[in-house]
Amino acid sequence: MRAPLRSPPGPRADGHHQVLFVLAECVPFAIALLVLLVEFTPLHVLYTGPLLVATPALAAVTMGPRGTLAAAGVAVGVSVTTASYNGAWGSQQVYTNFLALFLVSVASFLTSRSARTRTENELNQVRRIATAAQEVVLRPVPDRLGSVRAASMYLAAETGAQIGGDLYDVVQTRYGVRMIVGDVRGKGLPAVRAAAIVLGAFREAVHYEDDLVEVVNRCGAALRRDAAVSGAGGADALLEGFVTALVAQVPDGPHIEVINRGHPPPLLLSGGSVRPLMPTVPLPPLGLEEFLAGPPVRAERYPFVPGDRLLLYSDGVIEARDQEKIFFDLAGAMVSMCDLTREAFLTGLHQALIHHTRNRLADDVAVVVVDRCEDEGNRSAGGPT
Repeated sequence: MRAPLRSPPGPRADGHHQVLFVLAECVPFAIALLVLLVEFTPLHVLYTGPLLVATPALAAVTMGPRGTLAAAGVAVGVSVTTASYNGAWGSQQVYTNFLALFLVSVASFLTSRSARTRTENELNQVRRIATAAQEVVLRPVPDRLGSVRAASMYLAAETGAQIGGDLYDVVQTRYGVRMIVGDVRGKGLPAVRAAAIVLGAFREAVHYEDDLVEVVNRCGAALRRDAAVSGAGGADALLEGFVTALVAQVPDGPHIEVINRGHPPPLLLSGGSVRPLMPTVPLPPLGLEEFLAGPPVRAERYPFVPGDRLLLYSDGVIEARDQEKIFFDLAGAMVSMCDLTREAFLTGLHQALIHHTRNRLADDVAVVVVDRCEDEGNRSAGGPT
């Protein structure tokens, strides 16, 4: 199953654009301050009424309904202050300014509220579409698959996004439980496309290929085919959009088979301690098969007995850094939460990541946690459930 977790919204705008946006929000209040300076100096002979009337309209562009009301309130306050200071009450000009300010304020507020409602409706529609796309590309992981139990979590670094360039899946086949976790180099829609291609190839191959190596080869071939189509960029597209991936298989025996194609090694929690399942022979990512050298690729085997917990993850977890540029201690977090259920572990990991990065994830995060059980109908006593 997949934990219903999302990365909370945080500041993602480019710093330069953010500064310009803040300056734009200050313009209506700067105009009100300018009017005060003019009215309290010998320059008060200048007609400043149109400047104040314009402030609610300017606020409606960048500040929304509440900002528009605030700008209108400031404009009214300035008008009352300057009219009292200059003794202009009773003149037709003052009342004309107030009437114009009222009409512009009402129109600006209604326009701003309508625009905000329309934007929220469009955003909600986009989110619904993104959620549907996520369910197709990143399907929920089944809770029970033969002798293992699994759960997953995905956090998109982009604010409001549901899916990015990370991928995962866990499938039960006649050869055992097979799983994949990967990370596409790059961002945006091309990364989502590459992730969908790899997952599509994986989901088909796991049911027909008895050799785990061939499953991985099918995934790499799918990437190369996509890069070879017209407009995809050929070899340059592969170099720019390769995919690091880790493919694993849990057969009936007390072990796990792993093929690591340039991906962070999985972590195995066994007996209260964590160790990474490091590959003996480093292999290039998917899509870069021309760099394969040496003996034929083989799946590496590691012990995986009942009560053990396996964690597969993308590099967005271990590369998450705090304000002092200190990396997140995933192994330490795994040990500290070793007694938690899978869902509670993912919730705790999510909270720890957000706390460590101060709501500023720099990269997407994909995590799959797998527990080895005794058998179909029995849970290991005292172990993860």
